[in-house]
Amino acid sequence: MKSGHAAPIPFPPPNDGAAWLYDCVVAHARLKPVGHRFRYHVYNLLIDLDRLDDADRSSPLFSVGKFNLLSFRAKDHGSRDGRSLRDWANRLFAEAGLDTTGGRMLLLCYPRVLGLVFDPLSIYYAYDNDGQLQGVIYEVRNTFGEHHNYVAPVKADELSEAGLKQSRTKLFYVSPFNDLAMRYLFRLRPPTDQLSVRILEVDGDGPLLSATVSGKKSVLTTKNILKAFFLVPILPFKVVFGIHWEALRLFIKGLRMKPRPTAPIVFSIGDPDHLPGQDQHHQGIS
Repeated sequence: MKSGHAAPIPFPPPNDGAAWLYDCVVAHARLKPVGHRFRYHVYNLLIDLDRLDDADRSSPLFSVGKFNLLSFRAKDHGSRDGRSLRDWANRLFAEAGLDTTGGRMLLLCYPRVLGLVFDPLSIYYAYDNDGQLQGVIYEVRNTFGEHHNYVAPVKADELSEAGLKQSRTKLFYVSPFNDLAMRYLFRLRPPTDQLSVRILEVDGDGPLLSATVSGKKSVLTTKNILKAFFLVPILPFKVVFGIHWEALRLFIKGLRMKPRPTAPIVFSIGDPDHLPGQDQHHQGIS
């Protein structure tokens, strides 16, 4: 993925600011052992990790590292000690043999709202100097205070005009109703004016759960912040309540919780071709 592309680069990163909001719809569809569906309205923040100071000046209602109506804090991600997220992500990609120091790095996540946040999935998008997507980190959290990062360099056959297609063996306990012996199939439309993330969770008998996020971009301005806030006033409460409400509905339908295994070290590189529970390739970084 060097310069001199014969065709336009698919999904170049946005260039009209340092941070953006995406007005999104989240939808889940469980296919087995019982059917279960839901969808709800949320909004996501996309922020340029090299332009945090510029993002901080986007609006009086948005701050980086400080309390505000909406805010972003580095300690919610990465090493969680306030150190540079850009440096942390560069180090993870370097472990995977990828040099991401020259291009842009964007992070898709939920913002803090009145100081509160819960973010089940954040995605780092690493670009080269030409704006070509070269790597992704899927940062996953569960409601037990644990997190794991799937580091995924983009291979030549994974990115096309149709989007990014990647897959990983599941290594981290998320839904208490799902086993670890599964794979994730990631289908992404990297963020431009539109955003799309689809994760299909499959086991040995086929698809079990589909989760999608789709949205439309707006620049991070006071007007757009107020619009998002009044549409979904306390986003973290909605996310956490929704997780537990849907879990209760599944319990009523007869599903029971699976035992929670010990969490893997904070990130994984590569993709084991066997199921969890065997000898896997886990790595960690401080």
